[in-house]
Amino acid sequence: MVSETGRKLADMIKKAIRDCEITTAEYDEILAIANEDGVIDNQEKNLLSQLQEMLSNGTIKRVAG
Repeated sequence: MVSETGRKLADMIKKAIRDCEITTAEYDEILAIANEDGVIDNQEKNLLSQLQEMLSNGTIKRVAG
């Protein structure tokens, strides 16, 4: 079952993948969404881990904004 926050995270991360970049504001919003219910479930952990891996290997670039 997909949580509402999990769905929001997935949508934002998919957008970053399509754009091949993520702004500081988008990154901060992703972290805020992950933390909004006070619990980071397994799905959210996996999504955040995938995002972090793509940032580390250069698939997604952090840009100002």
